[in-house]
Amino acid sequence: MTEADIKTKLTAIFRDVFDDDSIVLRDDMTADDIPEWDSMSHVTLVVATEQTFGIKFRTAEIEEMHDVGDFARLIAAKVEGKAA
Repeated sequence: MTEADIKTKLTAIFRDVFDDDSIVLRDDMTADDIPEWDSMSHVTLVVATEQTFGIKFRTAEIEEMHDVGDFARLIAAKVEGKAA
């Protein structure tokens, strides 16, 4: 799965969770950039991402994510590891 594929799926997840089709993800985007992104929606994002990509995150991995770029890179690593 390419980085573009991951970003496309991740964008769809964000748009669905926040019910906002205008969201355009950037690597430096954080919860500060989306007013509705609170702790509850963060959990929803993580669960939806796990389901969409067929992966699981450890708590420590989630805590280390600082922005969308970190999130996308972690997804890529998990998907790549699953394919290996």
